[in-house]
Formats: sequence, C-alpha cells, structure tokens
Amino acid sequence: MFSILKPFIFNLDPEIAHDLAIKSLKFNPFPRKLFEVEDEEILNIQLLGKNFPNPIGLAAGFDKSAEVYNQLLKLGFGFVEVGTVTPLQQFGNSKPRIFRLENDGALINRLGFNNDGMEVIKNRIQSKKREGILGINIGPNKETQDQKNDFCKGIKNFFDITDYITINISSPNTDGLRDFHNQEKLKDLLLALNKIKKDLKNNIPLLLKISPDIMNDQINQIVELSIKNNISALILANTTNGNRENLLSEAKKESGGLSGEPLREISTSLIKKFYKKLGGKIPIIGVGGINSGKSAYEKIIAGASLLQLYTSFVYKGPSIVKNIKKELVEILKSEGINNIKDAIGKDV
Repeated sequence: MFSILKPFIFNLDPEIAHDLAIKSLKFNPFPRKLFEVEDEEILNIQLLGKNFPNPIGLAAGFDKSAEVYNQLLKLGFGFVEVGTVTPLQQFGNSKPRIFRLENDGALINRLGFNNDGMEVIKNRIQSKKREGILGINIGPNKETQDQKNDFCKGIKNFFDITDYITINISSPNTDGLRDFHNQEKLKDLLLALNKIKKDLKNNIPLLLKISPDIMNDQINQIVELSIKNNISALILANTTNGNRENLLSEAKKESGGLSGEPLREISTSLIKKFYKKLGGKIPIIGVGGINSGKSAYEKIIAGASLLQLYTSFVYKGPSIVKNIKKELVEILKSEGINNIKDAIGKDV
C-alpha cells in the first residue's frame, strides 16, 4: 500500500505529509499481528528493567506530542520514544524546515522542538494506557532563560508516567543546547537531575542523547560522567551538522540536522568508540542510517543493545520494522546466534 501511495505522499511538503501520517495512524488501521515475524522471540532483550520484544525502536521526532505511540507500537516497534517535549508549547523554527534528500536516503530538519508542551502531553499520556515500552525525550524551550531548569521540569513532570526519560542535549537546532557536552556543564546538569530523582524517591532510567559531532577527547569525559551519575543508557547519535560534501541532493545546502544513510558510518564508528570505553557498564542505543537487517546488525555488533530509526520509516513506510526484524532473525540464525544479546559488541 505504501509503495502505491509513496509518489503522492512525496509530492506533498514533508511537514504536510508528516501531519497526514499522524492523522492516518489515529484511525489505528493495522492489526499488530500483521507486523509479527517468525521466530521473533530471538530478538527479545532485557534492558532498563524492561522486557523489550525486539530492539527496534522509533526515535524521537516523529510522534513529537505523544499522539499515536500505541498505534506505532502495533507496527512492530519494540519501543517508541516521543518528543522532544519542552515545558511550554512552542511552534519551533519558521517553515520550511524539513527537506528530503531522496538521492541520498536522507533528511535535513531544523524543526526546533515544535510540540504541544509538557502539560498537554502529560495529560494525553495519562489518558491512554501504554501498550508497550514508551520513552519521553525532553529538552528546553527556545526562549528559556534557564535550560537546565527546563530539563529539571521535564523529570518532575514525567518520572511516573513513562518507562524512561531521554535528556536531549544534542539537537543542532536549539541555540546553546550542545554546550551541555562540555564537562563542567554536563556534570552540573546530571547532578541536578539525580538530586531530583533522589528527592522524588524514584529510579526512573535517565538516558543521554549525544551529538555525532563531538570531538574524540570528549568521549572519555562523557563516559566518565555518565557512569558516575547513573545514566542508564547512551543514545548514539542525533543528527549531524556536517558530512554534506559528498551528497547529491540540492537540499544539502539547507541548514539543520542531517539524518539517514549519510549518518550510518559516523554513528557506527561512534558506537564502537563508546562501547570500548564503557566496558559494559552502560548500554548503548544505536541510531543513524538503519534501513535494513544488515545495517541494524552492524550497529549491534558494534556495541548497540537497542536501536532507533526515523528516516527509513519516512522513506520505506510501515513495513520497515517487519522487514528489519525478518532480516535480523535470518542473520542471527546464519551466524548460529540464539539471542540478539549474544551479538552485542561482537565486532569490537
């Protein structure tokens, strides 16, 4: 169905097409069983105190305001991350702000955390029972005077209604946000967030989403601070400001974060570097250029325990998760691996 509709969808402005996809999913058109694959149980993995039916998750950015996460879970995703959510509702950056680079299998976005705001989204999640594992990605408002405080508000509001919270310090589309990769600023933020968890007497897993554009000497600092401050997992990585020179599409000149196929090798390399430094103390969620069972397996053997995708969902439609799961099962069987966990870091 998607292959028939794709020419029509791709004639629409990307943001209009996205809004249409959200509206369509609200009708809950697909039964969960349609997206199951044979022997899927070998993809089951225990992490963050949860039983993930498979490691393929949907990255934050698609369901920004938590409107259709249950419908997305029915498409076969092992988990869904909504957001980025800011304390106050905001429109984001001016349009146009999403660009398809079809010849490169990529997107560029400069959305700027457009979402319905913390209060509306919290009420929405509380009104709908979660039908799978849900994460909430939080960030600061564009006009805030205190970005750290905005993160604190996110923890306080969502700690008891989600399975994990992602601290997004890595978007290239919010001024000053990536400064939190600096050692002292990151240390200050993590200490503040852990104090809130202690005050709330709650042990919600906190995940940290990292930029792919960091310097090599920052890896040790981030690893050390993450271990010391009880970060439950690292998400590697967000979109990149770089890697434009070899792209074919005219839209490569647009500012914003680049995602999809051009990020594939960059994120896999970063996963390997972090995996070596972490020594198994913190798991990794791999993101960037995952569009097949082969590219998913690359991330896993590089050190990722879970995966997230976004751009390939846009290009390949609802069947992408089922196809990846099917290919992953075939790869694991061909390698004589009985469970996905036994493949993690195999190539490092």
